[in-house]
Amino acid sequence: MSTFFKGIKKPFLVTLVLLLVCGLAYPLILTGISQVIFPKQANGSLVIVNGKAIGSALIGQDFTDGRFMKGRPSAVNYNTYIREDKDSGNYAGVGSGSKNYAPTNPELVKRVQEDIDAFLKANPSIKKEDIPTDLLTASGSGLDPHISPESAAVQILALVKSTGLSKDKLETIVKNNTQGKAFGVFGEKTVNVLKVNLDIAKELGLFNKK
Repeated sequence: MSTFFKGIKKPFLVTLVLLLVCGLAYPLILTGISQVIFPKQANGSLVIVNGKAIGSALIGQDFTDGRFMKGRPSAVNYNTYIREDKDSGNYAGVGSGSKNYAPTNPELVKRVQEDIDAFLKANPSIKKEDIPTDLLTASGSGLDPHISPESAAVQILALVKSTGLSKDKLETIVKNNTQGKAFGVFGEKTVNVLKVNLDIAKELGLFNKK
């Protein structure tokens, strides 16, 4: 029996040390460093307005108000649900992903056509062939908060009409919320839809305290 305990003593101690180092010390150290150096990012890049978190700069939202810019389609509806959805059992919980439909799938064809029709109705000055692809295709996560600068630009004229803001003002808002390529090389330029809509809301006085 003593031989048995001697045999497992060393593996047990190694396991205990690794558990404390990798499972406790390492996460605590990284969490502490991130809270000091990158506190906003470490806490989810939350967007705070009047002391209230209204979203994250990393997670898209579904904007239905005609005064706001639209983002990409989302297979998971950006995890946006109402109380009735939860009560009826339609709330599937937090998740991400896409439908992964093939290009010829009837459901995909139907969804894209519905999005085209809705976009043309909201943007009557735009032709079907001028709609940027990313406004009709969902991202792999279904949570993408960004659209291309082209997708933002194509919505400007409709926003001028719905908000009463000038074309120059809206273009400036889009420019201020456009992010360049990472390190000037990787990826593409993107526009953060939530941040654009926050600036539009501020211009319209929607966040003024009563």
